[in-house]
Amino acid sequence: MKILLTGATGYIGKRLLPLLLDHGNEVVCCVRDKNRFYFPEQFKNKIQVIEADFLDLESLKNIPDDIDVAYYLIHSMSGASNYDELESISAHYFIEKINQTNAKQIIYLSGIVNDKSLSKHLSSRKAVEEILKTAAVPLTVLRAGIIVGSGSASFEIIRDLVDKLPIMVTPKWLNTKCQPIAISDVLEFLIRSLLNPAVYNESFDIGGPDILTYKEMLLEFARVKKLQRYIYTVPVMTPKLSSYWLYFVTSTSFKLASALVSSMKVEVICSDNRINNLLRVTPISYRQALERALKKISDDDIISSWKDSQVSGQFRGNVSQYLKVPKRGCYIDRRKRTIINREYTIARIWSIGGDTGWYYADWLWELRGFIDKIFGGVGTRRGRTHKTQIHVGDALDFWRVVYADKKQGKLVLYAEMKLPGEAWLEFKIINNTLYQAATFKPCGIMGRLYWYAVMPFHGFIFEGMLKKLI
Repeated sequence: MKILLTGATGYIGKRLLPLLLDHGNEVVCCVRDKNRFYFPEQFKNKIQVIEADFLDLESLKNIPDDIDVAYYLIHSMSGASNYDELESISAHYFIEKINQTNAKQIIYLSGIVNDKSLSKHLSSRKAVEEILKTAAVPLTVLRAGIIVGSGSASFEIIRDLVDKLPIMVTPKWLNTKCQPIAISDVLEFLIRSLLNPAVYNESFDIGGPDILTYKEMLLEFARVKKLQRYIYTVPVMTPKLSSYWLYFVTSTSFKLASALVSSMKVEVICSDNRINNLLRVTPISYRQALERALKKISDDDIISSWKDSQVSGQFRGNVSQYLKVPKRGCYIDRRKRTIINREYTIARIWSIGGDTGWYYADWLWELRGFIDKIFGGVGTRRGRTHKTQIHVGDALDFWRVVYADKKQGKLVLYAEMKLPGEAWLEFKIINNTLYQAATFKPCGIMGRLYWYAVMPFHGFIFEGMLKKLI
């Protein structure tokens, strides 16, 4: 079977891809930037990667006509303020192209929209459903609420809140009810819907067996981790204050926090569970989903994370735009040192950031991250998805990986922190020498003043880090 997978670099797409391949399918992955797409070498003959931007109809001509099923996994909760308009355009262009193919089914993962009053985000999901229904191809809609899994935005926010705050004074929307579902069950529904006539031209709510308030979800997480937590809700916290609360305490961006807050005021509960019997799926409990997610984190086995998506920071466009580090008109801090053991040094470079830290003066890196958060940046709370693996497009604290070649011994990071200019951090090994360069391209007088203000710290921070890498 030949399957079109849109959103192949997203949280769901990355997890769905290996399952589709394990079932013997050939998969056509739609990505906006091939440089950001990574897959294991053993799948090379089963995957076709094409660049397509669903806001550009002309780019969709790369989609082959001989596909059997198309997964539509294109969503946006942050980024442009008019994301609902952009999602509508994407859906229209998608069906215009799909109608020209041999596709027999479209599968769309949407949100639960049973409440009378919907947020902008959920209204957009519902509008996309209506657009997809106009296609000449049978549509299957699976509607999910909170998805619980290692690396999911909802799970990471819950984890941040419980881990960091013994006592929480929270907004009243924590009393809103929802029906969480494990990521493993979402994937099972997506797989079992493939070319199943029983789900053609139907919409289904999918959820776990538990209906809980967000407060109950936080307290259950605390019990699983054997932590004592106290939560008090107050009626005076406005949506904007709630968004700032999430933004400063958790790893989420402010735009995503705002979108989540507006959606968390809406009950997301399944209207029925008939699809469970139809596809013979028995969803696991919220507690089991938490235990599985925490086990994945403990084993450092996180397949995908929302933090690696472009909307988690200020990164825009294709990686190739940032790959070539400029020299003209830039300030550059260059350092080099003879290495003792190449494998050791590369392993250290590939483990940098996140829980490992930056090897020297970590408190200064944390301070810089805190300042960045104050000015609306990403800070250092995104960490990294895997402790020892790095792929192009990954988030790494307040950096974005734009080049990573372990055999070559070269890693290039692009800064996503708030800066009066642009910055790169580069590591490369040539022969037996490690070269380290911090490059800053200033924007106006403020950029130049910024460079000279931080330059005194570079001497011991970058030199100390270089020594530790050796």
